[in-house]
Amino acid sequence: MRGASLSERLEKLAEFRRFVDEYFDVYDEEKIASGIRLYVKPKSRENFEIFKEKIVEFLPYFNVEFGYVYGEAIIEAKVIEDKERRWINLLLLIATFASTTFVGASFTPDFNFFEGLKFSLAIIFVLGSHEMGHFIAARRWGMKTSLPYFIPFPTIVGTLGAVIRHKGPIPNRKALFDVGVSGPLVGVVASVIITAIGLTIPYQPVENGTYIELGTPLLFDAISYIVNPESEFIHPVAFAGWVGMLVTFFNLIPVGQLDGGHVMRALIGERANNVSKLMPAVLIFGGWLYTYLSGESSILIFWGVIALIFSFQQHPKPLNDSIPVDRKRVITGVFTLILAILCFNPTPIKV
Repeated sequence: MRGASLSERLEKLAEFRRFVDEYFDVYDEEKIASGIRLYVKPKSRENFEIFKEKIVEFLPYFNVEFGYVYGEAIIEAKVIEDKERRWINLLLLIATFASTTFVGASFTPDFNFFEGLKFSLAIIFVLGSHEMGHFIAARRWGMKTSLPYFIPFPTIVGTLGAVIRHKGPIPNRKALFDVGVSGPLVGVVASVIITAIGLTIPYQPVENGTYIELGTPLLFDAISYIVNPESEFIHPVAFAGWVGMLVTFFNLIPVGQLDGGHVMRALIGERANNVSKLMPAVLIFGGWLYTYLSGESSILIFWGVIALIFSFQQHPKPLNDSIPVDRKRVITGVFTLILAILCFNPTPIKV
């Protein structure tokens, strides 16, 4: 409720109070900071389930929590105020634009600014599309979500990517699935577009420089087969598309609060915690086995260590965790898993 007056906030709280009265008998009420706490008894179990489904209507305005304490049902609603400093998003975007342009220009023999600009726009489009997929899906479910924060950093691509911050609870498993899966799906579409464009752009590498041999995933190879580029060297714009595919696979690892962890939690409920604990060992063993059989180091070992860190994060429980996702989302989840495999190469970089 950005900029809402005191009377507007009170009016919205009163509307929420009437909403609760439809499904519960309220036997006590307390005023708390920026909201109310209600002690209630559900009029019926069915009413409680309906309440958990319809609570999404109020999530853009309130952070709602409910549960049982000492045998009492308690509902808390606190007004969410938008205190985002959007100038920070803009400042980080400008800094990332500068760092990625510098990196892109360094890929050219004469440090060409305009070539660097192409790479910068491509990588920001790919990474930004991923985060905006999350953002749009979250807003459709009434969840409070920040705009993307880009992270400038002197890496091989000039950035550590982008993140968004979710505020407040997750309404249900459908919302959790939609938010988790939307980023990778939108991001991989952006990666395909950028890869196809990049493979059509002629590129002259730096003479006597250090070259990076990319291990390309099946999806990249398929696009390359269709476009049929003339040179064995790819333009930095196509490299941006390759980065997007690498990011897509990593994010879809079913661990913790990675996108894959969200999707898995939505599909199989709390059993996803077991998958999250097991996955780091699977990745590390898979990387060791690949290295042993092929003689090449695999990024799976590194990702397994990172996944181990993520696995310690406890996944937040949706407000309504009792209703499973529908068949359409299950099919989408299987499709997304296949897509992740198509974005994977065990040895993505050789110098």
